[in-house]
Amino acid sequence: MKIQVVAFGIARDILQGTTQEIALGSSSKISDLKDVLMKEYPAFSELRSLRFAVNEEYQDDDFELKETDEVVIIPPVSGG
Repeated sequence: MKIQVVAFGIARDILQGTTQEIALGSSSKISDLKDVLMKEYPAFSELRSLRFAVNEEYQDDDFELKETDEVVIIPPVSGG
């Protein structure tokens, strides 16, 4: 299946764009998506935290993805 990934901030810089289509096996979870991202884009492994929202709700690594899902990468933020 193919998942539409949306990225902001440093995640957008790593993906070199705001959106990216990522191919995953059927019955994939957020953890599987993270593995693919780390392999294809090693800079993600250098971030101290990385969260994901699926269809506008934060999800944990064990959340099972569907092909119609929109996944947003939430990179670490700083500021004050």
